[in-house]
Amino acid sequence: MDDLKNPGIQEQGDVAIKKRRKGIYILPNLFTLAALFGGFYAVVMAIDGRFDLAAVGVFCAMVLDSLDGRVARMTNTQSAFGEQMDSLSDMVSFGAAPALIAYVWALKGLGRWGWIAAFVYCACAALRLARFNVNTAVVDKRYFQGLPSPAAAALVAGFIWVANDLNRTGVSLAWPMFAVALYSGLTMVTNVPFYSFKDIQVKRSVPFVVIVLIAIGIAVINIDPPIVMFSVFVVYGLSGYIVYFWRKAKGIPTSVISTSKDEPDEMGLHK
Repeated sequence: MDDLKNPGIQEQGDVAIKKRRKGIYILPNLFTLAALFGGFYAVVMAIDGRFDLAAVGVFCAMVLDSLDGRVARMTNTQSAFGEQMDSLSDMVSFGAAPALIAYVWALKGLGRWGWIAAFVYCACAALRLARFNVNTAVVDKRYFQGLPSPAAAALVAGFIWVANDLNRTGVSLAWPMFAVALYSGLTMVTNVPFYSFKDIQVKRSVPFVVIVLIAIGIAVINIDPPIVMFSVFVVYGLSGYIVYFWRKAKGIPTSVISTSKDEPDEMGLHK
């Protein structure tokens, strides 16, 4: 009887029930889970000694990771759960997986130095992802602050993929792998700007020549996927430093922080 006398209370109760029943969006999280499986698959293949498939697993995870956010935006299914899920998936696929693959393939032979390099890479990936989550609202969307973790993972996995394709063993390339792991890891936590490609609008019409160039790019990749893919990410992994020193030389601000923050603990991220 009280509910009938107070329809406002009844409406509030219905809204509360609807909120409690709200579930998880399936489509974007399927892509995230698939990316997570790619990282897990890469680790399993590395343990089995199939390093070519381990590298492919990392690259597949990278492609799937680039799709989940776009799918969520296109279908208007963004959620806080999806953001957290994506970060955890990235930590496995682009943090732990490349470090473990590199260690099993080559770094294990270096003893203490090997696991230190693997840990530095893994720790830097965690720091990179945490900083990304904290600084999302203040970083210029056109650039990443430091090398993004998928690109860092592509450098590590790509190096292994190319070496395996050339029939080179990890033992003979232990120190080069050490250098690649450290470079990739430490570059993730720098303030060097890397172009994010987020200002490219896929919904807009493009000239016909763009489609032709995409077709040519696919054909070039098929010539020798390991070398071509690794070369692309080497160029990207160096591009941030080129942009950084070019800005320094021109007297242009090098920071990608677009808005100042008041928290004193975050000041080190704005320099």
